Amino acid sequence: MNSRRSFELALVAACATLACADAAHAAAFQLKEQSALAQGRAFAGSISEPGDASVVANNPAAMTLLKGRVFQADASVIDYSVKFSGAGNDAIGRPLGGGNGGDAGATAGVPSLYLHLPVSDRLRVGLSVTVPFGFKTSYQEGWAGRYEGIKTELKAYDLGAALAYKVTDSLSLGASVFAERADVKLRDAVDYGAILAGARVAGFLPTGADGDVRIHGKHTAAGFTLGALFKPSADTSIGLAYRSKVEHKIDSVDVRFSVPAAAKSVLAVARPGWFVDTTASAEMDLPSSYTLSVSQRVNARWRVMADFSRTKWSQFRDIDLDFASNQATQTLVFGYRDTSFYSVGSEYEAGDGWTLRAGLGYDQSPVTDAVRDVRVPDTNRRWIALGATWQASERLKYSLAYTHLFLGDPSVDLRSATGSTLRGTYKLGSDVLAASVQYSF
Repeated sequence: MNSRRSFELALVAACATLACADAAHAAAFQLKEQSALAQGRAFAGSISEPGDASVVANNPAAMTLLKGRVFQADASVIDYSVKFSGAGNDAIGRPLGGGNGGDAGATAGVPSLYLHLPVSDRLRVGLSVTVPFGFKTSYQEGWAGRYEGIKTELKAYDLGAALAYKVTDSLSLGASVFAERADVKLRDAVDYGAILAGARVAGFLPTGADGDVRIHGKHTAAGFTLGALFKPSADTSIGLAYRSKVEHKIDSVDVRFSVPAAAKSVLAVARPGWFVDTTASAEMDLPSSYTLSVSQRVNARWRVMADFSRTKWSQFRDIDLDFASNQATQTLVFGYRDTSFYSVGSEYEAGDGWTLRAGLGYDQSPVTDAVRDVRVPDTNRRWIALGATWQASERLKYSLAYTHLFLGDPSVDLRSATGSTLRGTYKLGSDVLAASVQYSF
């Protein structure tokens, strides 16, 4: 009865977390935080380890490692700090006021839900709800880099259905399809004073007539995951999975301009049909990736594992905003590179229902010095992770994990479309705490 009550409370908590989830941070805006068990090993063995239902989404073939019907709820809390230090100049070289923007990072939750159902000894099905991409930066109003960006927010939620088949005792194959809901919000300050000064309109100077633009787009698209699990021996598991690119073609991006009264009538003459509320179309491709995962039992208590993944960030190409108004097409330039992630980890069965784990990882960023901006001021990071699982009963187990990310101090050297400049460095920091409950029934 106590186990059943604990399961019900955990389910309610997980659903509540899902309802209020916000964007969070990983390499650029890819999120690995979908499993407290895997996080405790720095995601080493993420798609080859037994007992973790997150494989429903990440490697459907590995569902054949799960025993019986399983429900698993995971929640990660990511604390991400983004602090800028630097200065800028307006289009005619005067210093930009407004300060450094405060801490543009956020503390946010990332939820995941998994359900595994065996149809037979060889055939398995599963359902999942995950957040594979998410990010948010929000600077203080009027900060020095306001023309480069004030607020950036991206969320992507996946609802997936998976199937696995155990071909032989040493080979399982699986596949899943998922619907992905992407939601993107951008806000920038606009230096109308610089625009009008550039058009030689008397009475206007850069930074003298600031407004802003707010962009919001939503879209649902489909993708798939293919997976395989090889077991050359009872003590060795090798997982391989491919996640497809997801193409979001957003036809009705909402675009709203705020223009100061002093500049509105002049802009109507100088740039007729510009800077008016309108819609736009855009295409955004969220990248494909593949993962190789290996797990090896050393003895009755020890297991070791490793992971390698590659993400095709070059597919996240520049985004063109094609406005329905007279406004010229705006291109958001990213220039991201393909990246790799490496990790190693270990688990130790300590007895009395406890399993302890630890891991190290290296996460390459798609953001280089040449393309770094204030929206995603990312850099490479090194992971150190610790975790534990307590088997509370035959049916119920709880897991906790903690990860600290070691990040460098990246720099930016930027020039806005209206001629202002921004130079400086970032101090980044990130810690992740994750918890999960798994119930077998």
